[in-house]
Parts: sequence; C-alpha cells; structure tokens
Amino acid sequence: MLSGTLSNRLPRLAAAAVLLAAFVACDKDKEIDPPAELVDFTESITVGRVWSTSVVGGDEVMRSGLSPTALGDQVFAAGRGGEVVALQSANGKVVWRAKTGVTLSGGPGAGGGLVVVGSADGEVIAFDAATGTRRWSAGVGGEVLAAPAVSADAVIVRTVAGRLLGLSLEDGRELWREYQQIPRLTLRGTGAPLVAGNAAFCGFDNGRVISVETARGEILWDQLISPPKGRTELERLVDIDSAVKVLGVDVFVAGFQGRVAMLAADTGQIWWSREISSYRGLAVDEERVVVAGATGEVVALRRRTGVDLWRQDGLRMRRLSAPVIVGNYIAVADFEGYVHWLDGDTGAFLARTKIGGRTSNAPVVVGDLVIFQDDEGRVTALRPKA
Repeated sequence: MLSGTLSNRLPRLAAAAVLLAAFVACDKDKEIDPPAELVDFTESITVGRVWSTSVVGGDEVMRSGLSPTALGDQVFAAGRGGEVVALQSANGKVVWRAKTGVTLSGGPGAGGGLVVVGSADGEVIAFDAATGTRRWSAGVGGEVLAAPAVSADAVIVRTVAGRLLGLSLEDGRELWREYQQIPRLTLRGTGAPLVAGNAAFCGFDNGRVISVETARGEILWDQLISPPKGRTELERLVDIDSAVKVLGVDVFVAGFQGRVAMLAADTGQIWWSREISSYRGLAVDEERVVVAGATGEVVALRRRTGVDLWRQDGLRMRRLSAPVIVGNYIAVADFEGYVHWLDGDTGAFLARTKIGGRTSNAPVVVGDLVIFQDDEGRVTALRPKA
C-alpha cells in the first residue's frame, strides 16, 4: 500500500492512484501471479500452541506497525483500538492492561523501564513497564508506523514524515531531531529504529540508512543503500520499511526494489550487498541472513559473504511477514494466517501452523517461543519441537 506524509497525504495519495491506474493499464493484458497454493507435505517437527490472547482493535485493510516485543520475562502488545497489554511470556497471563483512547499504529517498544507506543495522529505514549501506569505523552508531528526504540538516553521515534526524534525518558520532551527527505511516492510503512550501544540505526524511504548518537542526535554516518532506478515513480520506490538488524559490529538492512546489505556499524561502510527486494525485512544469526522477498521467496545468505545458501519459492505472492530464526528453524507468517516452518540448513518445509488472520509484522522470539500478532490483534505463542 502506498502512502504520503501526514502533512500532504491527500496530494500524494492522489498521485499514487494515478500512477497505479497507469501501471495497471499498461499491464492489463498480463496475467497477475496468484498466491502460491499450499501443498501437502509430511511434517517433521511438532509445533505446539502454548497460549493465545488478543488486544482490542485490528485493521484488515491499512497496514500498521503493531507487533509484539519482549523485555525480560514479559511480552508487550498493542492493538489499533488503543489497548496496550503486558503478558507473562511463559503462559500468556495478563500482568496489566492499559487504554490509551487513541488509534495506535506503531509499537510497542520497550526498555529502560518504559513501554512506548505511537498513534496514527502523531502522539507517542509511554507507560511504566512494571505497572502499566501512564508516564507521559508527546506529539511528534506525524503518524508513527513503527515501534519506538528505547536507549539509555532517549526514546527514539521515526515518523512517516521522515523525522527521527529523540525524546526524554522522563517526560517525553524533544531532545533532538534529524530529517531525511522522502520521495513524493512511498510504500505505506516505515523502518523501525534500532538501538545498539550509544547509537541508533534507522532506514528511510529514500533508500538511506543513518546512524545517530542517541544522547544528542549527532549523525555518525549516512549511507545510501539503494539508489532509485527507472523513469516512473513506481519504478523508483526504494523504501527501507523494515528494521535494520545489528549483530556484533555488523548492520544488516533490506530495501524494496533495492538491496540486502551488510555494513560496518561504526562507519557505515558496505561490506557486501545483493540485489534482493524486500519490504518485510530479514533475520540474522551467526551463520546466515534470512530474507523475506517482496514476491514471497525466502532466501538464506551466508552472513559473512552474502553468498546464497538456499531459496524457498513455495510461498510466492503470499505476502509474508519478516522471518525469525529460532534454533535451526525459520518461521514466517503469511496473508492467510499460516506460519511456515523451514529448515535453517536447507529451506525445506518442516511444518505449517494456522494462527488466525493476515499476519504482516515480525514476530518476536523469547527463548524457544515464537510470538506472533495477526493484523486483527490476536497474539499467539508457538513452540516448535523436533
């Protein structure tokens, strides 16, 4: 889905409609690829449903940035209807529930004793992680479609308007802001900021990734990952709409109609890159980088070199979530609410689990549990067993 900023969304949506109409008209004689049909196979692992619950409000049309996050032995989730909930990760027991009274669109993020969510109207709200008591709220001037990140110095928030802001942990006042110019036409979605040490990393709709110092917002580096190509605005979309990943001294990033790349965390230097398009994102462990491609292929690359390890094409056009790695299993969800379990070494199908409806956003791994939230607000914890 295409989007513009909050300040001039209507002109941008009008432009998007015109471009999409032209795109369809040019391709009206071409057959549209249907989602891959799910084929039967002999399951070789057992996946147990450990617990499930729900948060108020979902949206079957608009994409939001609501997905569970974990802190210690608790999981936090938020619903579009304005509810935020803390759960015990082991059994799903509710620790606290809080109501914001606004339409939530991004989060939650957790850290530093806070749980933080963002709204469609540009409000950021922080709760005490232990009790659910509302600590503060702040306006950030644009819809928040990704989970805020919490560092030792600030709450880091990305808005659809291209702003990256640092807010005070104590009262939400603005400490600093950075801005990236965004194209006139973009996908609906934003890359979530990620904190590692004293730096925050975030991708933008112009194909760039920046690293900023969390206390003062000083830019440490700014790297172009995917330069736009083509003549039309649709062809030139290069959004980085998923969170970057940091492992050790390396940063990993995936962009739409662009590249998957590994960068040096301290300088932003690109060590390797591959021409793979993704708007959902990737997962990383010591051996591999696993990417959910824009057309539904799942690709595993060797972490140090970017060389192909395997490709799984059996999920094409099924609008996948970002993948996660749990042990030697890869889990990825699709638009019908199925979770597909793949072998980490070969990409072969191991099991399939139905959890609910369309699942767009990344799950979270807590120990040997994988916790998903579908777009209607159902939260489900699964445990794979050999």
